[in-house]
Amino acid sequence: MITPIVKENKVVFGPCRLSYTHLFAKYAPDGDEANGKFMTNVLIPKEEKETVKAIKEAIEAGKKLAIVSKWSGKEPKKLDLPLRDGDEKDDDEVYADHFYVNAKCNSRPGIIGKNKQPIVDEEEMYSGVWAVVSVTFYGYDVSGNRGVACGLNNVMKFKDDAPLGGRVSAETDFADVDFSDDLEDDDDL
Repeated sequence: MITPIVKENKVVFGPCRLSYTHLFAKYAPDGDEANGKFMTNVLIPKEEKETVKAIKEAIEAGKKLAIVSKWSGKEPKKLDLPLRDGDEKDDDEVYADHFYVNAKCNSRPGIIGKNKQPIVDEEEMYSGVWAVVSVTFYGYDVSGNRGVACGLNNVMKFKDDAPLGGRVSAETDFADVDFSDDLEDDDDL
């Protein structure tokens, strides 16, 4: 892990694994493209204490800013916070022993490689890839729901890993397929 960089409510941390990754096109689960978001879940290993501490500091800074700008001078008693415990996510074992944040934004995040050059190939950034991320925590008050959200700023690819979600590469699927000499190109196929 890199040493996290915290500037008030903004933090740069990683490398962490990305999940439910939609960085090149907005994700609109209900088909409402106008309200879609660019997004990814960022998995933080629980043993990365320094990173978890930095994220909590940035969340607190986001709370303090929201007390003034969103919550009329005082912190609400009930707040939805963005740092979640992956052990409580029963439907996905990849989240075990991790915390995670669901980072979202309205405009496409900057996406670069370790060489600091832009990544334009969508297939380079998938659920399962490792990345360093820049996020900003900010308060919200929408229809009586209050909390701190995680805004996605930018993503730097760190390394490839097995894709999440069960999909494997074409090379893996067909690794054991062998065209023997007795199978000629057949025009009838």
